[in-house]
Amino acid sequence: MTDIHHSVVVIGAGQAGLAMGALLQSAGIDYLILGQEGKIGDTWRYRYDSLVLFTPRWLNRLPLDAGPPPQLDGYPDKDEVAAYLEHYASSKQLNVMLNTRVLALHQHEGSFVLDTCNGKLMADSVVIATGPFQKPYVPDFAAKLPSDILQIHTAHYRSAQQLQPGNVVVVGAGNSGAQIAVELCDTRPVHVSAGRPLSFMPQTLFGKSIFWWFQKLGIYGAHINTAVGRRLSRRPDPVIGKALKQRLKRGQVRLLSRVVDVQDGELMLAEGGRLAASNVIWATGFRSDYSWLQVANVLDSRGKPLHYRGVTEVPGLFFLGLPWQYSRKSALIGGVGDDADHLMTILVERLAKLEGCKQQSNKGEGGQEYGIGSHIQH
Repeated sequence: MTDIHHSVVVIGAGQAGLAMGALLQSAGIDYLILGQEGKIGDTWRYRYDSLVLFTPRWLNRLPLDAGPPPQLDGYPDKDEVAAYLEHYASSKQLNVMLNTRVLALHQHEGSFVLDTCNGKLMADSVVIATGPFQKPYVPDFAAKLPSDILQIHTAHYRSAQQLQPGNVVVVGAGNSGAQIAVELCDTRPVHVSAGRPLSFMPQTLFGKSIFWWFQKLGIYGAHINTAVGRRLSRRPDPVIGKALKQRLKRGQVRLLSRVVDVQDGELMLAEGGRLAASNVIWATGFRSDYSWLQVANVLDSRGKPLHYRGVTEVPGLFFLGLPWQYSRKSALIGGVGDDADHLMTILVERLAKLEGCKQQSNKGEGGQEYGIGSHIQH
C-alpha cells in the first residue's frame, strides 16, 4: 500500500465507522475504512463476558439496515452486538481494511496523509471514528498496590475466573462497574467505590424500555442546543437498572467513597478510612488518545476534539461517534447514523467543490477535463 488516494478515509471500524462507510457507499463515494482490530466487532467481542446493553434490540440499528423487525424485544449481549456489526459490514460489502493502525495523520499540499502500519494513504477528507473507548484510564497511585493484589481494568476483565480468592473492590460506579459488581457479589465480598452519589434509572417502565419513553418525551434525540440537552450533557450518566440498587439494599455490595490513594498496601478513601483488597477492578473509564493526530487546531489543551457536530475548523477533517457529539444518542449504535448523515451533507459539498477546482485546473492547463465521476462513482 503506497500513496493510495481515496476521497474519504474513515479511521475506526466500530459502529461509527461502519455507519459512515455505509452512507458513503450508498452515495457512490470512494472511501476506505481502517480498523486496527483483526475482525469486525472485536471491540465488543473482547469486553467482559456478562456485558449486556441497556438499549433494546429494536433501537440498536445502524443506517440503511433492513435487518430484523424493529419490534424485537430484549437486550443484546456483547457477542450479539459483535456479530451484528460483522454481519452489517459483510452484507453491505463495506470497504474495510483491518489490522491497520494509524501511526500519524498530517496534511501535505492540500491532502491528508495517513502513515499506517501497512504503509501510506492519502485522502481528500478524513473522518475520525475511533469512539470513546480508546485508552483505559487507571489512576497513577494504582502503581503503589502490592504485587500480591490482583488489579485489572474493565477493558481487560472477562470473568470471575481471572480473579484470585478474596474480596473485590470495583473502583467506579458507572454501568460497567455496576454490572460487574452484581455479577461477582453472589460468590465473594464486593465493594463499589463511587466518586459521586449514585443515581439509578429503571431499565423498563410500565412494560416499556426506558429508551422507548426517552423517544416519546424527546429526550433520546435532545441535542446540545436545547435546554434539556445542555442539562443532561453536564450530568454523569445514571446507573440503568435495579440490580445494583437491590444488592446494596441487601448488603451484598458495600458502597465506599472515592478511592484517592494507596498507603501501606491498602486503598485510602476520600471520606477517611482504608480498605485491604485482594482484587481491584478499575471501572474508571477511558481517555482519548489522539497522539497520532498531527494537525493543528483540532484538539484542545486537554487533548479533546474541537468541533461542532463533528466538524472541525480544518476543512475536510471530521469526528464521529463522540459522546454528546450533538445529542444524547450520538455515541449509541442506534443514534450515530444521524450524526453520520450530517457529515455526509458536508462531505458531498466538499468533494463536489474539490472536483470543480480540478476541472478548472485541467481546463487551464489544456488537458483532459475529468467529470465528477473521478471522485464520486455513479
